[in-house]
Amino acid sequence: MTPEIDECFDLLKKEHGPDSIARVEEMLEPRRRADIRHPLQQEAKWILPGIPQVPWHDPYAYPDLLPFVTTLEQAHPLIKAEHEQAWAARRPSFSDYQHYKVRQEDWQALYLYRDGALVTGSAAVAPTAYRVVEEHAVRTGIICPLLESHFSTLLPGASIAPHCDLWNFSINLHLAIDIPEGAAIRVADETRNWDEGRCLLFDYSFEHEAWNHGDRTRTCLLVDLWHPDTTLPERAALTTLMTEIQKMMAT
Repeated sequence: MTPEIDECFDLLKKEHGPDSIARVEEMLEPRRRADIRHPLQQEAKWILPGIPQVPWHDPYAYPDLLPFVTTLEQAHPLIKAEHEQAWAARRPSFSDYQHYKVRQEDWQALYLYRDGALVTGSAAVAPTAYRVVEEHAVRTGIICPLLESHFSTLLPGASIAPHCDLWNFSINLHLAIDIPEGAAIRVADETRNWDEGRCLLFDYSFEHEAWNHGDRTRTCLLVDLWHPDTTLPERAALTTLMTEIQKMMAT
């Protein structure tokens, strides 16, 4: 723990009550880390206790997320058209996706939100998606500032190897933009296909993988959101905690 973390935790407990971030503090106890994991979450580093161990979620089941989900889906035709134009005419706006484990040239990304802020240069490249993310995810506070939002484009033949992401207190939303036959995603023990223009929602602390066996690119808009079962004090504590941990790891 650092002085910044201690100060943040103390302030949150004074404001919201002594038990308001009890799950975050429990997560930090080494003896608890192995006890609260699903077998398919073993590679995830941080598991917040009390989060339902459910790999796939209904994107329409959470009132706080529903306006964002429905607005994305309604805007799909325009988002798709703008992405196609950007892919054809503004390819330098895209970059190899840098996952925390690997960098892939056949996995291209156009970032809308990164490092705790909107990527303002993307507003002119993907204006509709940028606006929807800003209005319905950033301003409402449902986006996880520790992570990102980006267009994820898998080239034909590309695959993402099975892996667990770092934690379970955020959740991954996919809007299917352009989906060829032969593209799919597996989370835990269930494989699903994307339905173009619709959203999928899953807990990526569970082992997952994706592939594009099609003959053209596969594109989804990905948004990292706070898990709906986290509270506002927990989100504040987790943001400070993980930001400080990242700083220490970078030194």
